[in-house]
Amino acid sequence: MVKRKVADCRQFPSEKNCSLTIAGTEDEVLTVAVRHAVEEHGHEDTPELHEQIKGMIKDE
Repeated sequence: MVKRKVADCRQFPSEKNCSLTIAGTEDEVLTVAVRHAVEEHGHEDTPELHEQIKGMIKDE
């Protein structure tokens, strides 16, 4: 069984006070978290954003 990973949007400072938590495999979480950061928070989809989000992904 693959260990689930989570990304919690509350860990990022945000004007929206977003409370979204994303769970799944590391690849799934990274894909959805990047999409969320771009579409909902207006970030640019850059390698730096991917690395920043990857760094906030934790074990469930």
